[in-house]
Order: sequence, then structure tokens, then C-alpha cells
Amino acid sequence: MLQLQSKISGDGQLTLALVEVEMPVPRPHEVVVRVEAAPINPSDLGLLLGGADVTTAAPATIDGQPAVVATVPPGALAALAGRIDQSLPCGNEGAGVVVDAGADPEAQALLGRTVAGFGGGMYSQFRALPVSQCLVLHEGTSAEDGASCFVNPLTALGMVDTMRAEGHTALVHTAAASNLGQMLVKICAADGVDLVNIVRRPEQADLLRSLGAAHVCDSSQPGFTDDLVGALTATGATIAFDATGGGRLADEILSAMEAAAMARAGGGAYNRYGTSVHKQVYLYGRLSPGPTELNRTYGMSWAVAGWLLTNFLIKAGPARAAELRQRVADEIHTTFASHYTKRVGLAGALDVAELTRYSRMATGEKYLVLPQA
Repeated sequence: MLQLQSKISGDGQLTLALVEVEMPVPRPHEVVVRVEAAPINPSDLGLLLGGADVTTAAPATIDGQPAVVATVPPGALAALAGRIDQSLPCGNEGAGVVVDAGADPEAQALLGRTVAGFGGGMYSQFRALPVSQCLVLHEGTSAEDGASCFVNPLTALGMVDTMRAEGHTALVHTAAASNLGQMLVKICAADGVDLVNIVRRPEQADLLRSLGAAHVCDSSQPGFTDDLVGALTATGATIAFDATGGGRLADEILSAMEAAAMARAGGGAYNRYGTSVHKQVYLYGRLSPGPTELNRTYGMSWAVAGWLLTNFLIKAGPARAAELRQRVADEIHTTFASHYTKRVGLAGALDVAELTRYSRMATGEKYLVLPQA
């Protein structure tokens, strides 16, 4: 069978290639999934591309199969020592039909069922997965429908759970017109949570408003700061999830939160330490790979930290994780429906023009890999 693998050499060459590997044999608690659909998420690109300069990408052929080679800049290479000269399978999630199963009754019960899987190596024609890493899809749900069951849906649900667990009552989300952002709009509407959406283009703002979003702030507009402070004052949002990572957006959000906290408190005497309202920004993506710039003009009650889905699920525990996964399965055609710009086979994912396009991580441009095509 074929599997898409990524390898970085010690001299800084990235090689993406289709590799012939043996068919997996399931252990007692595993199933073998015939993978029919797997999305390319921004979270996949770190392993897939390893920080390579995509402008250097060139087609190649290895063992008769298509491949791509590119150059990893020395600055990026220094952080990749743990993976040098290892050929790593890619693809965080996907879906397909169970064609083989281990001896355990839980595994046998999945034979012939369409399942979504999360565990890496999903850009493969077949993948062995533990039953615990599979989500059984309802009858009538296709592999394409369920391919994006884990990363975006559980991240969006995890944001709301994190907000509640940390005592906040409303939240802010950036790059909000993405597939994930559209899911979050629907979740917050259904769950009665105020949401402030930050987008980068007028058409993205229009899209979210068409979904019922009440608070949309366009960072490309001259009135962005005033709009953001107004939305935060109205909602009281004091926690944000930022997909961009680099640049000044986290700083702008914290400044606006402080201004909104002062407005909600009715002003008051000057305090050089700022308000006592805690303001939290979580960086969960790297759409902007540059440094995060913080000017610290928002007092002393604030924090910026990383947020990762796997860490959230561990903290939430198996019972809560199962509840969230079941909600995804139940609402896969509504709240958690994903939309794709283009579908490509494994070889198509190695076309330089396609790779250049999906590596841009542009909002609203999501690719789906079809390993059987």
C-alpha cells in the first residue's frame, strides 16, 4: 500500500514521497481502516513541510513514485534535530471503512462500519488504529462527511469548555471565518455563549454574519480597534483563542480587553497596575510564523499561553472526551459540517502547484486528500 511520508535530511533537504509499505496487521484492540478521505489542516503542515521554504519546492521521482523536494532554511533546521533522517507518515485525521479487526469484541464490532480516526499517518491507503481512537459514524454518514471529525470540531468544543473551566463567560476567536471558526459560531449560538469574531477581510465578515454571528470585527478596517473594544465591552469576553500566533494581534486583543474592562467598570481612579480583571490569550495556531509582539500596556493581570487539543483532551478526561466526540457524530451534517476547496489523491497532494496553494493556509481554502483515488 502507499503512504505519504515526510523526511528532512541533515543538510536541510525536505523530501515528501509516496512510499510502499506493508499492509497493517491489527493487534487485538485495533482495526484496519481503508482510508477514503483525510483533510489537510494547518496542524498537519508542521510535520508535512517541516518549515521548508515552499518557493524552493521541485518535483522528483523516487522508486517510481512522485515526490517533492524543498529546502529547509538553517534557522528552521535547528529546531528539527529530533526528526532528522526519519521518514515520518503524515496526516492527523481521516475516515474510511473498517476492513479488518483484531480479536477483541470491541474491534470485531466495527467490521464494515465507517469510522473517523485520529492518530497520525492518515495520508495512507490503509491505517491500523486502536478502537479508542475511532469514532463510529452514523449510518448514512460518508467518509468525506466524517473526515474532519476530530481536529476542528474538538478544538472548537474545547475552546468553549476551557472558557467555562477558567471562569470566563464569553470568548474571542481570530481567523474566525475558517471551517473551525464557522463551527464555533454555531456552537456558541446553540450554547448561549457570546462570541467575538476577528476576521481579515470584509467578505469573511459577511460570511459569519450570514451564519448569525452578532459580533464580527474586521482587522483590515480603520475602525477595527474601536469595534473590538465595543464588542468586548458588550460581551465581557476576557479569553481569546488566536490562530495567527505571530505579530501584534494578541497584544491588540489584550489592550482592547483592558479598555473594555475599564469601560464596564465605569472608569475610576488611575491605577498603574491596570484593572484586576484577568485577561487570557491562548495561541493555538501559527498562521503567522513570526515572533509574538507584546507591548504590555494592559496592566498586570494577563497571560499569553499555548493551547493544544491533545493536552485539553487529556485534562478533560475520557468521559468528557467521549461526550464531545458523540456530539460531533450527532451534528456532523449541521454544526460540524466541513467544506473543502479541492480534493486530491495522494499523488495530487505532491503536485508542486497544489502544495504551494494549500501550504498558504488561507482561510476558507481547505484541501481533502482521497487516498484511494
